Amino acid sequence: MAHSIRAQKIGIVTRITEQLERLRGRIQNAAERSGRDSQGIRIVAVSKKHPPSAIREARAAGLTRFGENYLQEAVAKIAEVGPPAEWHFIGPVQSNKAGPVAASFDWVHTVSSERVARRLSARRQDDTDALQVCIQLRPAGAPARAGIDEDGLAALAELIVELPDLNLRGLMMMPLPGDVDDSRREFARARAAFDRLRAGGHDVDTLSMGMSGDLEAAIMEGSNMVRIGTDIFGPRIND
Repeated sequence: MAHSIRAQKIGIVTRITEQLERLRGRIQNAAERSGRDSQGIRIVAVSKKHPPSAIREARAAGLTRFGENYLQEAVAKIAEVGPPAEWHFIGPVQSNKAGPVAASFDWVHTVSSERVARRLSARRQDDTDALQVCIQLRPAGAPARAGIDEDGLAALAELIVELPDLNLRGLMMMPLPGDVDDSRREFARARAAFDRLRAGGHDVDTLSMGMSGDLEAAIMEGSNMVRIGTDIFGPRIND
């Protein structure tokens, strides 16, 4: 039995390492096509619905940033996996769950309202570093989707920089399902909004855009943080 478990673990390491090598090749190719250095593009390994053992194997393969969508699942895994790891919350933040999110994570990519920003700030523990946050920009013409519209972006950014224990890092975009051209237009819109924040004096440095299926389009439009699940871990449990 012990030999079987060890062999299984070796198989996981090999699979994740091989998939990570392919992923880095895709990132490098996209970066070269856009005249950029791939070393400036960070990978968040989306580990939702994957066990702590898979996260530890990914960490052994050189990954340090892990993204989770579901709070209860994530808190348990964070406690089990332990450091060193940087934890990114990439799911919707319900205002009544802001406390555990602020206490457990290093980054939140999905801030889209004054209420959530204030609650995250109020619940961040004084003995921890500031919570790194991205504002989630809503896709154009999709009022039912998560995020904030462009006309509310400047005011929310101003609020976040004034709140204690929050550090505004940039924007996150998740386009509607569609073809690559549609996604690229949304990524370009987010890049333009990001540039406006910088022109307005905000010291933002992160564009969180691109997943397994559209990372090339995102990188071509300026993404420097991609959120990758399937192309690292394979299909999720229960998918």
